[in-house]
This record gives sequence, C-alpha cells and structure tokens, in this order.
Amino acid sequence: MFTLHTLLEEQDRLKKRLEELQKLRKDPKNPSQDKLQVPFPMPEIPLVFRGRTQQGEEAPKCLLSNLRICYPLPGGSALVTFDDPKVAEQVLQKKEHKIDVAEECRLRVQVRPLELPMVTTIQVSSQISDRRVLVSGFPAGLKLSEEQLLDKLEIFFGKDSNGGGDVEIRELLQGGAMLGFTRDGVAQRLCQIGQFKVPLGGQQFLLRVSPYLSGEIQKAETCFQPAPCSVVVFNIPDILDGPELHDVLEIHFQKPTRGGGEVEALTVVPPGQRGLAVFTSASG
Repeated sequence: MFTLHTLLEEQDRLKKRLEELQKLRKDPKNPSQDKLQVPFPMPEIPLVFRGRTQQGEEAPKCLLSNLRICYPLPGGSALVTFDDPKVAEQVLQKKEHKIDVAEECRLRVQVRPLELPMVTTIQVSSQISDRRVLVSGFPAGLKLSEEQLLDKLEIFFGKDSNGGGDVEIRELLQGGAMLGFTRDGVAQRLCQIGQFKVPLGGQQFLLRVSPYLSGEIQKAETCFQPAPCSVVVFNIPDILDGPELHDVLEIHFQKPTRGGGEVEALTVVPPGQRGLAVFTSASG
C-alpha cells in the first residue's frame, strides 16, 4: 500500500537519479555519455508514422500513440483538476490548507503539484515490412463500418489484376489501414504503383499505398513535468464518508478566498484504500 512518505521518497529518488544522468550526459570528459539513458521501462505501444516518405519533400511528421501514464494515489488523498491553470498555481502557494468541516472541526491537509514522468525523446529502430502495406487517403465522412471498409480493401487488393494478392492480415489504424499478404513481392509491387482508384460506398476514391514500417523503441528519455491544472491533496483523515468528503473538498477548492476556482474534476481515495490515476495522450 502506498503512503505519502513512500510516494514522496520515490519521487525524490527518481528526480535525483535523473539529474545525475543529465549531468553525466553534458560532461564532455565522460566517454560513455552516448550510452547513457534514463532508466525507463520501454512502453509497448502502437506507433503510427504519418507523413510522406518521398525524398526532397517537406511534410509534417509525427508519432501518434496511446501512451498511458499511471500515477499512484495513496489512501487519504485526492486529485483535483481546475479549469484554469492559474487557479492551481494559487492553490499551491499554500502547502497546507485548513478546511472547515463544522464548528470547531477543521481538516489540515497538504497540497502538492501533480508531477508526471513525460517522455521527451525516443529512439526507434524501424524496418520496412516485406509483406505489409499502409493504405491511406480515406475521405472524411465515409459511411462504411470498419468491417465493410476492410472487406472492400481486401477484395480490391486481393485481385491479381490490381497488382495485389491473397490478404492474410488486415487492420484499421488511425488515418489508414494495414494489409498483410501471403506472398512476397506483392507489397513491393503495390508500393511502386503508389496510387489506386478504389470503389468505396458507390464512389471511386484515389487511395495511396506506401510501405508499412514496423518499429521498436530502443531508448526513451523522461523528465518530470507538473500537470498545469491539477494538484494532489494528501493526509486526508478518515472522519467523513466518501460523498460528504467529496463535497467538502470541492467547496473548499472552489472558494476564491482560498485561492480556488472552478473545479473540473475531483477524485477522492478514502483512507485504507489506494487508487491509480491514468493519463493518456487525449488527456492533454
């Protein structure tokens, strides 16, 4: 079970280790600095390259991923997210907050910034698949289900007359679809042609076929960054039930006289329990 002491101790240890490694990387006398990396478990996540592969053309290239960051919440804590990051800054100016519950009854809780390990740099080894291609260029508002779209792609690119072959794997990705073939040479032939007029939903659309890249993350560098709109409340005593405690905390952190403001979300982990806050790329 996580406690406030162990959570803060582990966070301090990781910060110190990160600072030591960053100093070593900047030291020109350190011959092994190129091999140094921040100890960080390599996440097994889908990465989709979206950009042009032609040489000499500039186009935005980005990696889209469903990266998830898990933050442990010990018992007797709460995660508070405000609409305005300035409110979070104001709340953090006081490390200890006194929350009125009733006459002569007051909670004393500690407030800390929510600091998350963020990936700043990744190194990916990639290779072109011999039997897979990426099909892209689908029009917006296409009225086909995922299964219908994949069926039509498999039928079209499964024909020898279209330069294709038997399809054994198919998968819909963000902004495209992956097709895998049973024979060598089919993927290379389709990529050389590059563009195809494919019938979809009663119309023909020009779709692009490009090489499918598979990759593996070799190295990731991280640093702790504060979440601008969120704070963590610690040392909440076990004197109120869940709904009542939630209301008391929400009212307190919404009061402008306490430096608060509009609360977007508030999650309480009662004493004796533990929670896990999960942040995704969609969380901002």
